[in-house]
Amino acid sequence: MSDLFLDQHFEKINFTENPLTKGEYENCIFKNCDFSNADLSGFQFTNCRFTGCNLSLSKLKKTAFRDISFSDCKMLGLHFEHCNDFGLAFRFENCLLNHASFYGMKIKKTIFKNTQLQETDFVDADLTSVCFDNCDLLGAMFENTILEKADFRTAYNYSINPEMNRMKQAKFSLQGIPGLLNKYHIEIEQ
Repeated sequence: MSDLFLDQHFEKINFTENPLTKGEYENCIFKNCDFSNADLSGFQFTNCRFTGCNLSLSKLKKTAFRDISFSDCKMLGLHFEHCNDFGLAFRFENCLLNHASFYGMKIKKTIFKNTQLQETDFVDADLTSVCFDNCDLLGAMFENTILEKADFRTAYNYSINPEMNRMKQAKFSLQGIPGLLNKYHIEIEQ
C-alpha cells in the first residue's frame, strides 16, 4: 500500500536533493519545484498541476499521469513511453519538451500550446485530434504516426512526410505547406 496525498500544495522544493515520497498524489499542486533527474517511477499523479517545475531527465517508468496540467515547465529528455498508459491524460502549455519521446503512445486529443517540441519523437504514436497550438516542431520525428484530425495550423518548423503517416482530415495552414513537401527538395516562394 502506497501513501496517499490529497489536495496538497508543494512550492519551491528541490526533489532532486530531498526525493518526493513515493505514492499517489491527487488534486495536488507543484509550483516551482525541481524534479530534474528524479526517479518518479511507480508514482501516481491524478488531477494535479505542475507550474514552473523542472522535470528534465526524470525517470518515468510506470509513472501514472491522469488529467495532468503542465505549464511553464522545463521537461527536457523525458521518455513518456515508459509511463503507465492506463488513464494517461495531460496537457502542456508554455513548456520546453525538447528531446522528449512519445514513441508508440496513444495520446489522442492532447493539447500542446506555446510549447517547444524540438527533436521530439512521435514515431508510431497515435496523435488523433492532437492540437499543436503555436508549437515549435523543429526536428520532431513523425513516422508511421497517426495524425488524423490533428491540428497543425499554428505550428511551425515541422517536416512531415504525408506518405509515411496517416493524415486524414489533419489541419494545416497555407504557411505550413512547405513542411509537408520537404522530402521533394523543391523551393517554394511566398
